[in-house]
Amino acid sequence: MRLINSSLADRVGEIIEASTAGFTAQCYELYELPPLGSLVKTKDGELDIYGIVYYATTGSLEPGRRPIARGKDEATEAAIYQSSPQLSKLLRSEFSALVVGHRVGDSVKQYLPPGPARIHGFVHQCSADEVKEFGRSLAFLNMLVSAHLPVAVDEIVPAALRLMSQSQEDPRGFLVAAGKELAVMLGGQFNQLRAILGRLK
Repeated sequence: MRLINSSLADRVGEIIEASTAGFTAQCYELYELPPLGSLVKTKDGELDIYGIVYYATTGSLEPGRRPIARGKDEATEAAIYQSSPQLSKLLRSEFSALVVGHRVGDSVKQYLPPGPARIHGFVHQCSADEVKEFGRSLAFLNMLVSAHLPVAVDEIVPAALRLMSQSQEDPRGFLVAAGKELAVMLGGQFNQLRAILGRLK
C-alpha cells in the first residue's frame, strides 16, 4: 500500500467540493496557493488521485459579501492586515484542479479514477520525483485540451508543461515531445496550437 506523505510541508489544502472530473480545495493560509498548472494529489482509499491546478480565487467566507477597501491610510498592503488582523479569518483562498490520472499500487493511470476524491481529503503538492514519473506519459494532455474550464486551455496547458518540464532529465526534449503530441491532437486548430506552443518558451 502506497501512503501519501503526511507532512505539513507539502500540504496545500483540503477538499471542499469534488466530482469525478475535478476537485476544489481551500487553503489553510490566505494566498498560499499552488501555482497555476502544478500537479497536486489527494487520496481516496488506496488510490492517489492526481490533478492539475487550473483556477484559484481569494474572496470572502460569506457568500455574496465582497471585501471592502481598507488601505486608504496605510502605507503598505501588509499594514492593512496588521491593523485589521480579523481579515485573515474573513477571507479564504481556494483552488480547483482537473483530475488527470490516478495511481493504483505502483502503476500510474492517466485517465479518470472510479470515483471522486473525498471531501476533507488533504491535497498535497507533488514532489519533483512524482512529477517526473507522471510526465513519462503525455496521455493526460488529451483531458486538458478537451476540458471546459473557466480559464483558457491555451494558458493551462503550457503552464502545466513548463512546470512539469522542470522535473525532467531533458526539459527541452520533454517540451518538444509535448509539442509534437499537441500537433496531432490539434491538427485542425492551428491558431490554438500556435498559442500554446508560443507559451512553452
